[in-house]
Amino acid sequence: MIADNINIVSEKIAERCDNIGRKLSEITVVAVSKTNPLSAIREAFSAGLTNFGENKAQELRDKNSELELNVNWHFIGHLQTNKVKYVIEPSTLIHSVDSTKLADEINTRAELIGKVQNILLEVNTSGEVSKFGLQNEAEVIEITDYINTLKNVNLKGLMTMAPYTDDVNEIRKCFVGLRNLKDKLVKIGYNLSDLSMGMTNDYEIAIEEGSTILRIGSAIFGERNYKGK
Repeated sequence: MIADNINIVSEKIAERCDNIGRKLSEITVVAVSKTNPLSAIREAFSAGLTNFGENKAQELRDKNSELELNVNWHFIGHLQTNKVKYVIEPSTLIHSVDSTKLADEINTRAELIGKVQNILLEVNTSGEVSKFGLQNEAEVIEITDYINTLKNVNLKGLMTMAPYTDDVNEIRKCFVGLRNLKDKLVKIGYNLSDLSMGMTNDYEIAIEEGSTILRIGSAIFGERNYKGK
């Protein structure tokens, strides 16, 4: 089932890229494996995926220690400073940095293991109070300037989450806002390349608006069973 789902998602991504003139190579699919067993990750890996996303620090730590495959782990959830120690070694990319305090802790932990940690800044483009993330351009510039002084942190780009809604215009507005912010920062001299935006319900819109990283869970693994979680 997972392999079939991956084929369906891959075909949709390829079709959307072709329709708007984007290169398929510009898109990285992160299979959101949170709450899924290692067997599901192995199946997805066998079907060609190498990037997997987790949103709980200890779950990422445990899966990394138990999984025998060479995968790229992405930490995509809200990250508390006291949990950085669990994710710093396995994470290829941390998507959800939203404070200088967190950036400092990542820098400290990365330095201890001789690593330069790639990160994204999380931006709250929807304005929803339930979401984490930086609130405006001024905050993004301020933390970007600070991160650029840290030797063991490398800022790659920005991340956002659109509201879970059927209103395509609302979703697109969030993605356009993040893309415009990135373009503005690049224009004034900041070196940013990635936009992490788009999930199962809205990844095709995200592709249209310039996403380079898609975080896709249920379209690959099926609906999650949170019972007992």
